[in-house]
Amino acid sequence: MMRRTRSMVWALLWLGAAGAALAAAPGPAPALPPTPPLLAVPDLPPLGPPPWTDEAPQLSRWIELGFEAQQRNAVLQAAAHYCAAARFGSTEAQYRLGRLFLERIDEPGRLEGRTLLAMAAQGGHEQAMQIVSQTGFADAVPDCLLSGAAPQFALPAPPASAAPAALAAEAVVPFEVVQRFIDALPPERQRYAELIQRLAPRFEVDFRFALAVARAESNFNPSAVSPKNAMGLMQLIPETAERFGVRYPFNAEQNVRGGLAYLRWLLQRFNGDVALAAAAYNAGEGAVDRFGGIPPYRETQDYVRRILNFYRAPLHVWPPVR
Repeated sequence: MMRRTRSMVWALLWLGAAGAALAAAPGPAPALPPTPPLLAVPDLPPLGPPPWTDEAPQLSRWIELGFEAQQRNAVLQAAAHYCAAARFGSTEAQYRLGRLFLERIDEPGRLEGRTLLAMAAQGGHEQAMQIVSQTGFADAVPDCLLSGAAPQFALPAPPASAAPAALAAEAVVPFEVVQRFIDALPPERQRYAELIQRLAPRFEVDFRFALAVARAESNFNPSAVSPKNAMGLMQLIPETAERFGVRYPFNAEQNVRGGLAYLRWLLQRFNGDVALAAAAYNAGEGAVDRFGGIPPYRETQDYVRRILNFYRAPLHVWPPVR
């Protein structure tokens, strides 16, 4: 990881050297955008909850913990969480840590903030690109990326009226993150995700778990049909559809209701164990019973991994309280 971080910095230094060489070349100097003053901090857009991504669950968890700490004004704690994920190449963590460092009261810290934002921009982070266009880049890599030590720096005095926000930590992927995931879906799929979100509480199923299942099963396509004749949004096979009273499996609401009823039954049967309930939904509860756990089928194991990567918690929340 250290080699990767240093290579990114050398790339940035090379860009600076190339600019200097162009300036020294004969002929008219190219028109370059003015570099903003070092201490100028641009007006930054509001920092909302992190978007849902397919990053490793641990990286996403560090970013979410960093956001929760930031909401409580625990800035050093937030920086430590963001840096933990940034060390492993998370552009979202680099972006958030860079924004934190831009607000530091020490000049070296702001230089490190510009470096972090440049790293995120180089990785394709759009918001970081916009800020780097105003701040320029730097070559000051924070120690925490190189050593893993928690960042230490002086904090600006908070306003007298500032009060830390009370946030309840939870093991499951945060509601705000899932809402951003839904909002980013194409409109035709967003409609069905919102249907699941609305109906799941009536079956005492955490809608975040139900969304994970629907995403893995059909990617919110109500017309999907599998080679095994599983149908609709929740991919109900004919036996399961009949078992839970679904007469028209391509009717989106009927299909979702049947899938939610089955999920609730599985969660009760396996005492809220998300992995076992997901494995049973994919391979059947009989297979889970026969093998005494997740069946050794590659498809089922990959399926369970996708569910856990989305939901992030081993146990289902009873009931899901916002």
